[in-house]
Amino acid sequence: MNPYRQRIWSMLKPILEAQGPLDKVLDFGCGDGWFASQVLAHMQVRELVPLDVKRREHVFVEPLICTPDAPLPFPDETFDLAYSVDVLHHCADPFRQLDELTRVSRRYLLLKDHNYSSATGRLALAVLDELGNRKFGIPSPYNYQHAWSWTDHLARRGWVQKIFIHPAPCHVGPLGLLTNSLQYVALYEREPG
Repeated sequence: MNPYRQRIWSMLKPILEAQGPLDKVLDFGCGDGWFASQVLAHMQVRELVPLDVKRREHVFVEPLICTPDAPLPFPDETFDLAYSVDVLHHCADPFRQLDELTRVSRRYLLLKDHNYSSATGRLALAVLDELGNRKFGIPSPYNYQHAWSWTDHLARRGWVQKIFIHPAPCHVGPLGLLTNSLQYVALYEREPG
C-alpha cells in the first residue's frame, strides 16, 4: 500500500473517530476511493458519498461523477461532515469549492491539503503535484493555499478551526524534511447560529 496514504490516514483516523458516529459523509474528490474505503471500514458512518469528476480504471468504491467546478449536486447541510484529501488545489477556484463544501456540510469540514508562503514552496508543490498526478491524467493548475488564505476564508464564513496539524508528517526522510512544512490537516466546525 502507498505509504503516503497510510501516513495521511494515520492522521485522519483519530480526528474522525473523535467526532463519534456520523450519519452522512461526503468524500470530495475521492479519486480511486481508497480513503472512502478506509472510512467505511473503520468508522461509524451510516452513509458515505464518494464524489469525483471522473472514474478511475480501478476503484475501491464506486464514485458519483459530477461536473468539474460546478455547484455540488446536494441540498444545503446534507452531510454531517465533508472531507477532501489533496483535492482543492486541483479546482479552478478553491474558494468557490470551499463555499460549496461548507454549504453542503451541516457541521464539519476536514481538509488535508497544502500551504505555501514562498515561491520556493510553491515550486516544490508543483513538482510533487506533477510527479504524483500526471500518471492519472489529473491536471495540476497549482492553486495551492497561500499564507493560510483558505483558513481565513472559512473563518470569515463562520467556521472555526478545531484541529490543526502542521507540519503534517506525510513524507519521511529527506523528502519529509523538505516538504512536510507544506502539508497540513485541519478540522473546521460550523459555529452554532
